Amino acid sequence: MTAASASASSSLPIRVFHSARYFADIGEHVMPMRKFALVREAIERSGLPARLDEPDPVSDEDLLRVHTPEYLRAIATGEPRALAESQKFPWSPALAGAVRFTNGGCIAAVSAALEGGIAGNLASGFHHAHAAHGEGFCTFNGLVVAMERARAEGRIRRALVVDMDLHYGNGTASLLASRPWAFALSIYGNWYKQNRAYRDVEGERAPDTENSWSVPVPGGSGGAAYLEILERHLGPAIDRAAPDLILYQAGADPFREDPYSPLDLTHDDLRARDEIVFRTALERRIPIAWVLAGGYTPDVSRVVEVHLGTFVAAVRAREARREGR
Repeated sequence: MTAASASASSSLPIRVFHSARYFADIGEHVMPMRKFALVREAIERSGLPARLDEPDPVSDEDLLRVHTPEYLRAIATGEPRALAESQKFPWSPALAGAVRFTNGGCIAAVSAALEGGIAGNLASGFHHAHAAHGEGFCTFNGLVVAMERARAEGRIRRALVVDMDLHYGNGTASLLASRPWAFALSIYGNWYKQNRAYRDVEGERAPDTENSWSVPVPGGSGGAAYLEILERHLGPAIDRAAPDLILYQAGADPFREDPYSPLDLTHDDLRARDEIVFRTALERRIPIAWVLAGGYTPDVSRVVEVHLGTFVAAVRAREARREGR
């Protein structure tokens, strides 16, 4: 299916959340915050069926289900500064406001997915954030915050995170240790520990628990190997979790041009990855909300292309489901 035929055959837009408030000026930084708006613009230019909405900011009530009061105060005030900057961003009032909106987008995408089957948020799920501190450009863990909100509202009983960021989702794993109703499958090419990334995934990996599963991808893996690993583990993870909701962290950083990536994955490989995840969820009639993640290629247009590919894959998967393919 081409982008044009997908647009012509679709009658209902997919809801995608974004706000200009996602951006905070953090100066020259490896994490290009401007990409959120660039992805929105790319979706708007694509002609594909999208309804772009602005979320509300996340509330203290939602954050306190997951994070400590002391950490919330540090992010709100900037003090103590080491804690306020534990996620490796320079603290500012603008940053404190931005992370409220990006996490609100996670909540909004989950709500929209539960209503319409599929939805997205044009910001990360922030999978390195722990209860009492941030790590790896992740302030609050929007994945777990959004799951907790849906559960508090009685809309879900169980949920599964499918994490395809390049880096292992250590913050999510730590938060799920006390949440036996929530599950995570992290398929990663970089190990992440103590706020540092490591390219070697052979020497150390997270031990699997009852609800958090770790699958390292060997360095140098190309598309065929990567997609085989995904297909081998995704179905069994869904079977074990029996989720009412899937949250999909669609990382751009496994891309072969990313400076952190030891993998040999093209744009086509990553679109194929996304389509496998979306099709599997929709075929099983499980609502799925996706978030963007990672992406540090110096040419930000190459990162935007990966994220646009995720939206294209969502459209294609939904159309294939509607057409019975």
